[in-house]
Amino acid sequence: MESSAKERGTGIAKRTPEYIEKKMDEGKAVIAVTADGTWVGFCYIETWSHGEYVANSGLIVSPSFRKSGVAKAIKKRIFNLSREKYPEAKIFGLTTGLAVMKINSELGYEPVTYSELTQDDAFWDGCKSCVNYPILLSKGRKNCLCTAMLYDPKDHYKPEETKQFFEENKKGLERLLRFKQWKLLKPFLKKEKNGNTNGNGAAVSKNPKILIY
Repeated sequence: MESSAKERGTGIAKRTPEYIEKKMDEGKAVIAVTADGTWVGFCYIETWSHGEYVANSGLIVSPSFRKSGVAKAIKKRIFNLSREKYPEAKIFGLTTGLAVMKINSELGYEPVTYSELTQDDAFWDGCKSCVNYPILLSKGRKNCLCTAMLYDPKDHYKPEETKQFFEENKKGLERLLRFKQWKLLKPFLKKEKNGNTNGNGAAVSKNPKILIY
């Protein structure tokens, strides 16, 4: 997960191997493999604010299987698993990628402000390992490069509506993401330039050979 994030130039909240293993033992993870057992992708569930909020975290796909529909299949499976285990919980995510925003929109997620997410300190502490953490702190945890998206089971649009909204506003969202990146990174790039940086049941994807558990 860490190497993939570095490759894409994005941030990620690091988790220990033991933490990930625990998620699998608890049945709170989705794993994609080929018929011969080759690892393809992974995602897991986290709960916050005493189960009021659920996050689908750590989505990762092996480089050789990217752009095959696996990520979308994993997202759908982990979303359905979250709904099964926590039917009353709000499901949220933070992403810097337009592709993930598109998948989330097709599931019924909506873009929201950070104030609508969990305020559990433990969740935000997980961002400390992200390269963009200084930006998050500078904004008082109210904004960062990531876009917040939320699915509220008690108050949400239908997936067809959120998907249509995304398609109709895709170009605008692309511009917004670029502007957000420029706006939030600008002060830190200026500091760096001046030498003032701070050290501190299985689903099947489009590929029929891949099984998702």
